[in-house]
Amino acid sequence: MEKEKAIEVMNSLIVINNDRIEGYDTAAKETDEQDLRTLFSRLAKTSHNCKQELVIEITRLGGEVAEGTKVSGKFFRVWMDVKAALTGKDRKAILSSCEFGEDKAQATYDNAIKDGREHLTEEQFNMVREQQQLLRADHDHVKAMRDALIEA
Repeated sequence: MEKEKAIEVMNSLIVINNDRIEGYDTAAKETDEQDLRTLFSRLAKTSHNCKQELVIEITRLGGEVAEGTKVSGKFFRVWMDVKAALTGKDRKAILSSCEFGEDKAQATYDNAIKDGREHLTEEQFNMVREQQQLLRADHDHVKAMRDALIEA
């Protein structure tokens, strides 16, 4: 295990979790619908918990924890789409935008698992996989809510 590479991999996950936290905190503030506000708060909490685990591990390794978000490119556009959808009160558009963001989070975890496998200890690798499963459950919940609106 190369400690610096392991820290780099885990920091990429901190950044995507920061993106989720910021996006869902913003979405929760923007919506008037209580069920969506509750959902967005729960999704942000998942990322708070994942981030905390990563911070503990990076700190244990003596690394510097990444701060901030990737407020650029596609992910930034997703949250702008969410905000626009919230303003228009379009539940399907809101949930579709959220699902797109969840897809980006999954892709980041996929890359961390694929590219970071050789740099992570077994415990770190298992933590990352477990976090991805938590975020996958969030993704699937958002998708199911969106799909229910399409079918209705």
